[in-house]
Amino acid sequence: MILKSYSKVNLYLQVLNKRKDKFHNIKTIFERIGLCDKIILKIRRDNVIRVKCANPAVPLDDSNLCYRSARLLQEKLKANSGADITIVKNIPVGAGLGGGSGNAAATLMGLNSLWKLNLSRKKLAKLGAQIGSDVAFFIHDVSFALGTGRGERILPLLGKGRVKLWHVLVVPKIHVSTPLIYQKWDEISALTAPGDGVKIFLPALRKTNLSRISENLFNSLEPITIRLYPEVQRVKNELSKLGLKTILMSGSGPAVFGIVNSRKEALLLSRKLARDHSSWRIFVAHTQ
Repeated sequence: MILKSYSKVNLYLQVLNKRKDKFHNIKTIFERIGLCDKIILKIRRDNVIRVKCANPAVPLDDSNLCYRSARLLQEKLKANSGADITIVKNIPVGAGLGGGSGNAAATLMGLNSLWKLNLSRKKLAKLGAQIGSDVAFFIHDVSFALGTGRGERILPLLGKGRVKLWHVLVVPKIHVSTPLIYQKWDEISALTAPGDGVKIFLPALRKTNLSRISENLFNSLEPITIRLYPEVQRVKNELSKLGLKTILMSGSGPAVFGIVNSRKEALLLSRKLARDHSSWRIFVAHTQ
């Protein structure tokens, strides 16, 4: 079985407070985008789980989210089958794009089918939340969603196909420590949006009004990441120089996206960026 495993950007990300379980309550608007990995699943007759991936940044042991997803299904559902899981990686690792979470979601959904477990999407999403905060979003199979709690409570928005945004996506070659970013947020937790910005954001998104979207893009973590990793600000500056106005960092970074009017514009801008910044990974992606 071959599955596409998509990535995401956060159009809005407000960190609210630290929880007793050490996670953080957030309010976020997820957008699923077309940049994707492939997950190849094969049933094994024994109950062994093996993970393969050519990307050296992806762990192949029991810390891998695909491995953990398969093991969780075995433990919770008493599944006796095993699986060979091959990850074909296109999404940059640790970039704030949810690549690992998407991989975990694809593994859960694929093995649910291959192992004939007959779990509902709701039950899979609940299991996925045990693997990672973003996993449930990918299991819900929607283009846009509001995420609350630590991101695992998902409310689908708009409906698939109703809104399509084009992105220029830039990932500088730096490693951002997500735990460090949240630790610094805890120290400077006044960096939050006033009021409920989601209510203001949604009408602009429904109408695909880029100027209004631009005014309301928000990420609590962006100022902190920029302070610790100035390359992220450099990416934003370069996108701004090219005339983009709708620019934001995704998650805890370092991926930065700019929203443009068309595929043609996205391709043109991505070529300019690639010519001048060979060390950055640059992608064109749209709402999936």
